[in-house]
Amino acid sequence: MDNLTYTLRQLCDRNRDGSHATQGDRENSLKLMARQLKEAGFRQLKATSLNGKHVDALLGRWRNDGLSAGTLKNRLAHLRWWAEKVGKEGLISSSNDQLGIPKRVFVTNENKATEVQDKLDRISDAHVRISAELQRDFGLRREEATKFQPRYADRGDHLRIKGSWTKGGRERVIPITTPEQRATLDKAHKLVGEGSLIPAEKTYIEQRHVYDRQCKMAGLKHMHGLRHAYAQARYEALTGWKAPAAGGPSTQSLTPSQRLADFEARQTISRELGHERVEITKVYLGR
Repeated sequence: MDNLTYTLRQLCDRNRDGSHATQGDRENSLKLMARQLKEAGFRQLKATSLNGKHVDALLGRWRNDGLSAGTLKNRLAHLRWWAEKVGKEGLISSSNDQLGIPKRVFVTNENKATEVQDKLDRISDAHVRISAELQRDFGLRREEATKFQPRYADRGDHLRIKGSWTKGGRERVIPITTPEQRATLDKAHKLVGEGSLIPAEKTYIEQRHVYDRQCKMAGLKHMHGLRHAYAQARYEALTGWKAPAAGGPSTQSLTPSQRLADFEARQTISRELGHERVEITKVYLGR
């Protein structure tokens, strides 16, 4: 256990604010922040080392990861708690608006899945290209698709995503149901064998920079639209009709039996994307 994680754990042990659930969520969130700061290149930190550059690094990481407004607010609450407990209350603005965090998730039925798919062939780096295809075909986040190890994850009829790759450290399972998914996995196996989609000579941070640079050169502002593509394809496979964001019927226009199928599909997709709330699927699928 590194020093920052250890001292944050001590901080949580000394300050038992809130319910047991709140305490558990806070400690998990702070452990994640410690790991992300380490991945960002910060070393030899302890809880009292927190300063503005660490806050900026975390906020930048979270924005790039395409987190929902609700998740951003939760993490900021835990970050403010940390700052308060080490005597740095004024380090983080109390206004989420000033930090560029929206008041709510903006949901429309506009399709964002088509914004990036036609640009994938502009990505020249083989590792980044397959990472992007995994995002499209399995709904993976950037970190998950970069750290992906096909030999470990491919279980024949499903993927097992390691907790160490995921947001919040939660493992999850994603079914393999299409020839396109199998073709992408076969390419990943061929490219890296027993390794990961981080080349042997690079660290995760170095490969993430390559990923970001390749996406920028391809004219892609971000790759979150690939998760939209997965969610919408999965929704159509589970329900038999297109999602509202892909031109399908709105939830309000569905029959009672269709609404049940819609809800069950959204539950499934939420789990496969690594979310805990069905509500978040409105961002991917429309409503």
